[in-house]
Amino acid sequence: MNILVLSSYNDAWNSVRPEAEIFIALAKAGHNVTILTQEDAAYVQRFKANDITVIDHYPKRKICLKTIKYLRALFAKQPIDIVYAMNSRTIANAAFACIGFDSIKLVTYRGTVGGVYRLDPSAYLTHLHPRVDGIACVSNAVEKDLKTRVWRIKDKVTTVYKGHDIAWYQTKPACRERLHIPEDAFCVICIANARPSKGVAYLLESAKQLRGLNRLHLLLVGRNMDTEAHKQLANDSGMVERIHFLGYRDDVPALIAASNVQVQPSISGEGLPKTFVEAMAMAIPSIVTTTGGAKEFIDEAQSGFVVPTRDSYAISEKIKFLYKRPEQCQTMGNLAQAKMIKDLSSQKSASDLLSFFQYLMQASS
Repeated sequence: MNILVLSSYNDAWNSVRPEAEIFIALAKAGHNVTILTQEDAAYVQRFKANDITVIDHYPKRKICLKTIKYLRALFAKQPIDIVYAMNSRTIANAAFACIGFDSIKLVTYRGTVGGVYRLDPSAYLTHLHPRVDGIACVSNAVEKDLKTRVWRIKDKVTTVYKGHDIAWYQTKPACRERLHIPEDAFCVICIANARPSKGVAYLLESAKQLRGLNRLHLLLVGRNMDTEAHKQLANDSGMVERIHFLGYRDDVPALIAASNVQVQPSISGEGLPKTFVEAMAMAIPSIVTTTGGAKEFIDEAQSGFVVPTRDSYAISEKIKFLYKRPEQCQTMGNLAQAKMIKDLSSQKSASDLLSFFQYLMQASS
C-alpha cells in the first residue's frame, strides 16, 4: 500500500514517538510510506533510517495554495492509495488537494473529544469536509463524540489507539531530594498544561480532605499550573508546604516514575492523555475522570479508579484509599502495566490502522 502522511514532528521526541512509530512499523511491514513534514524535525533521521521517504514541505497556513498545488502535482505523478492527515492544518490542505483524485482515500486523525460542530463553518475545512473518506480516532470516547457530528461517513469513523513500547519509559525515578520531597513521601502527580478543561482546581480542592495524610505530597507539572487561583487553593488546603508547582519539565517520565499515583482530573476534551499511558508503562495506577479515553483502560478498583468530573471529594477518597494501602497500590500499578503491554503496542496500532485503510479501499471497489 502507498501511504502519504502529513504531520508535524517539531515537538519533543517523547511526544511524537507514539505516532511516528506506527508509520515505521508500517514501513517495516513492506508498505511504501512517505511523510510530508519539516526536514529539521528530530524524528526525520529515524524515518529515513527505516526506509521512509521524507518530503520537506509543511503548509504555512490552514489554506496554503502552495501546498495544495504541490500535493496535486505529487498525486499526478506518484501512486498513492491513502493520504493520512494528522492535524487541522494538514487536513484542510489535503482535502482540497484530493478533489478530483477519486482513487485516493483521505483519512483524518482526531485526538480530542468535542470541538467539531455542524454549525461551525471551519469544521467543513477539516473532518466535515466532503472529501474526507474516513476518520481515525485516538479513543472510543472521541469516536463516539465524532459520530454525533458527521452524517455521511458514520461507518467510516473508528478508533485506532496510538501504540507504545514499554521500553521507551524505563527510566530512573527523579531524585526526590532535589525536589525537596522526603524519600518516604507518598507522591501524587498531575501533569497538564493547565487550561480550565484540565480540572486541576478540583484536584487542589481535594487537598482539603487530604491534609491529614502527613506523608502525602502533590506534584503539579506543566505550564500554567501556578496561576493565582491555583496558588490560592493550595494556600487554603492546609498542606501548602506539600504542594509542589514544578512548572514545565522535560523529565516527565522520571517524575512519574518517582510518584505513587497519577491523577487526571479533566472535565472535558480529553482523547487519551499520553501521561496516562506513561503511568501505565511505569506501573503507576491512575485516578481518571469519566471524560475522554483513559477510562477505557481502567479496570475499576483493579488497575485504577474512574471518578466523576468536577468531584473533588471522589478524588480525595480514592487518593486516601491508595495512600492507606501501599501494597495494593503497587499491585494495581502492575495490572495497569500489563494492560498497556497487551492492548497498547505499536505493532497492534499499526495493524489496526492498516486494517482501517484496507477497509476504506475495499469499500470503494
